[in-house]
Amino acid sequence: MADTPTSVWRAAVRPRMLVLLVVLLAAAAVCARLGVWQLERAEVRGAASAAREAERIVTADPEPLADLLAPGDTFSADLVAHKVVVTGTYDDDDTLLVTGRAHAGRTDGYLVLTPLRVPTDDGTAVLPVVRGWSATPDVAPAPAGDVEVVGWLQYAEEAGAPIVDGRTDAISAAQLLAAWGGPVYTGYLVVQTSDPTDPATAGGLEGLAPPTRAGAGLNVQNLAYAAQWWIFGLFAAGLWWRMVRDEAAGRPPLPGAAPAAGPPDDGGRQDDDRRTAPSPVEARPGA
Repeated sequence: MADTPTSVWRAAVRPRMLVLLVVLLAAAAVCARLGVWQLERAEVRGAASAAREAERIVTADPEPLADLLAPGDTFSADLVAHKVVVTGTYDDDDTLLVTGRAHAGRTDGYLVLTPLRVPTDDGTAVLPVVRGWSATPDVAPAPAGDVEVVGWLQYAEEAGAPIVDGRTDAISAAQLLAAWGGPVYTGYLVVQTSDPTDPATAGGLEGLAPPTRAGAGLNVQNLAYAAQWWIFGLFAAGLWWRMVRDEAAGRPPLPGAAPAAGPPDDGGRQDDDRRTAPSPVEARPGA
């Protein structure tokens, strides 16, 4: 038997729809909790993976800079945190202090950025080198003469405010090219070790941690599982709403079910009268 169409509200408060709502809400809650669990797993596994990657970056053997990057070449993302070794001569007179950079929870210090003149097949190129972080602007000069530097590559930044009084707020290859001349490398180097040792380290210059690659810290597989569980939860809620709308529209009669009884029309009564009325007696001659 078919249900009579009704309003969505009346269909939603029918007992069977309320029971279904409770069941689907419970299913959605379970899906939401499983999604949160997968997100927590993504953070835990991502942190463990990031720790392993950080250890690998620190302990990796350095490669010659010339094998990976040439002056003026485009800096690709896979070069970030790549450990390299390079030999050159510091130009301490052009040292810049980079402002607004946090280190160990402090933001009142400076990155010490010094150009390293690197001999190449075409002459001399300029490699920006971040020697470390200093709490004061008074930094000891860089080592004189040839120096071998081991460190990690990082991509250059967008241009910032103009360089004024030996200070800048960005490590921009374009701005450094204008200030130092070129050719200049499109990335910069974060120092891990220096031979000879940088005299500024004795005066409080602190080394920096290696750069991090984009996307580190979360496990992508667990993150995808979390998204799937949340989608399932939304599907459960959407399913109930769809069933309420179908309930409000009314259900069609089942195949083979008898149609609803109703009063016969006038034409039917007239046909019945004709079938039940007695036949008239024929007149016989002489009656």
